[in-house]
Amino acid sequence: METAEKSVMVVGVDDSELSFYALEWTLDHFFAPFPDTAPFKLVIVHAKPSPAIAIGLAGPGAIDVFPLVEADLKKVAAGVVEKAHEICSSRSVTDVTVEVVEGDARNTLCESVEKHHASILVVGSHGYGAIKRAVLGSVSDYCAHHAHCTVMIVKKPKIKH
Repeated sequence: METAEKSVMVVGVDDSELSFYALEWTLDHFFAPFPDTAPFKLVIVHAKPSPAIAIGLAGPGAIDVFPLVEADLKKVAAGVVEKAHEICSSRSVTDVTVEVVEGDARNTLCESVEKHHASILVVGSHGYGAIKRAVLGSVSDYCAHHAHCTVMIVKKPKIKH
């Protein structure tokens, strides 16, 4: 009997608590309950900004700062990858691919969906208001409109006082 290939689930993570919450929630609901028989192949993607974008269109001194910014971005990316692996291990999820892709998170996540032929993309929500979202841009909003798959936006519940 032929076994069907699993659908791919891409989870976007950055160095925020909210993106790690989205990863934890996803693992708890789609992977941990099904040891060895999870319904999806898991791909975790971290979008590392390019140093040029991180620095912005700076003046003549930017060239001096470039290597420092690059080193810092690599360090952050390594920390994100390590934490993603730790979260997966803590839930006994071992069949996972973690990728660091340089670029804007919005485009990078949509491109990862295409690359892996993902059927679902999971992103966290920072919960910005309308003004902050308009100024900064919302990765989840962009992906919901542009990714060629189902997009699940995981919001961390607010604690009621």
